[in-house]
Amino acid sequence: MALQALQSSGVAFRKILSHFPEELSLAFAYGSGVYRQVGPSSDQKVSLAPGQAPRRESASSHENAMLDFVFTVDDPVAWHSKNLKKNWNHYSFLKVLGPKIITTVQNNYGAGVYYNPLIMCDGRLIKYGVISTSILIEDLLNWNNLYIAGRLQKPVKIIAMNENVALRSALDKNLKSAVTTAFLMLPESFSEEDLFIEIAGLSYSGDFRMVVGEDKTKVLNIVKPNIAHFRELYGSILQENPQVVYKIQQGRLEIDKSPEGQFTQLMTLPKTLQQQINHVMDPPGKNRDVEETLLQVAHDPDCGEVVRRGLSAIVRPSSMKQSTKGIFTAGMKKTVVYSSLKLHKMWKGWLRKTS
Repeated sequence: MALQALQSSGVAFRKILSHFPEELSLAFAYGSGVYRQVGPSSDQKVSLAPGQAPRRESASSHENAMLDFVFTVDDPVAWHSKNLKKNWNHYSFLKVLGPKIITTVQNNYGAGVYYNPLIMCDGRLIKYGVISTSILIEDLLNWNNLYIAGRLQKPVKIIAMNENVALRSALDKNLKSAVTTAFLMLPESFSEEDLFIEIAGLSYSGDFRMVVGEDKTKVLNIVKPNIAHFRELYGSILQENPQVVYKIQQGRLEIDKSPEGQFTQLMTLPKTLQQQINHVMDPPGKNRDVEETLLQVAHDPDCGEVVRRGLSAIVRPSSMKQSTKGIFTAGMKKTVVYSSLKLHKMWKGWLRKTS
């Protein structure tokens, strides 16, 4: 099962996890601090001395990069209440308003996740996000925001996961949806790397941070050093998919690009993506049903571009609202520091590209 490929038993990660309340349905680590990436983040780290802003030091590996975590919780109010007692200084000024207000901000604004960035924990600089289990399941199944669901389409290290059958099923469905969506934007024949680059880019479609704050080659930087991890994550899904010929030895794939094949794929897309495709294609006042629109798209030579526009319509507002929300959840000082680090990273990537 593809989900098994996500799992990890990293002792260092579990030590960090011990500093937080235990009631987690899922906890995972991700990003350049976990999996090696090429580009500016691969040779630098951020360090934080007590009472000081982060500064950059040279480092020889991703092991010195900031660690990113997501904690999924069934009861955010109870979890934040306990975490405020344990880690009061992690929170911005919102902490004085209490766990109920924090949870309201978490659930109702942005992409449903509450981030505390630039935290020193167990000798490492970390950032952690908290999301409700029910909201994550909805995002995994329907791509309401394609934010944490998008992160889980790339290799991550799962540190803790309970026996929530609905969550496990949704995690698997999210990976299958990513494959189907990528197929619609690819030609009839392509390489594994082509597929994984398309999948890794799904949640960046329309993301304004790719214009301001992120290295433009971010997707390539994620995929190229981690082909084996992507293969482990998606291999069984590709082998079991009846719509693809997967030539494992050659690392090549062939898919059905007939209108019938594309219609079958379009009909299995997450609900929110189908609705956004319908909105892109449906002229004002016509109000066609989704299935009729998807049938038209299946016959359209620009089918892949229509799907991409549908993705952008999900990602763009989600990423903008989440970033705006970060000003309040992180606080102004941390927001300025964190944003400057992102801009520095983008600038260094541009310099490398032009040198």
